[in-house]
Amino acid sequence: MDELLPFLVFAGALAAVLGSFFWLASRVRRRGLAGAAMQAAMASYDEAFRVTAHDSYYEIQAQVERQAPMAAPDDPWRPLRDRPGSRPGAGSTRTRTPRRRRRWRALGR
Repeated sequence: MDELLPFLVFAGALAAVLGSFFWLASRVRRRGLAGAAMQAAMASYDEAFRVTAHDSYYEIQAQVERQAPMAAPDDPWRPLRDRPGSRPGAGSTRTRTPRRRRRWRALGR
């Protein structure tokens, strides 16, 4: 029994540590505190070990913070697909196809 005691103590301590981590993770998720902290931790890891990923992180953050250019109040109205800076075909997903004509004579029979 004496040789089994260190393993039981180790297993108990490991279970206590993992249980406290589980409790802490659930508390952080419930309060919504994990988003910014994890994002900052991953950014510092990328800065240290993967420089290109770190540069991409800051570029993505700059793109998120950018705002779309707003039209001046005296500019004439244009649909979204005709505005400068919009991608081609952004306004409408419908393709232009010729309409079929109805045959009114066939309906009268």
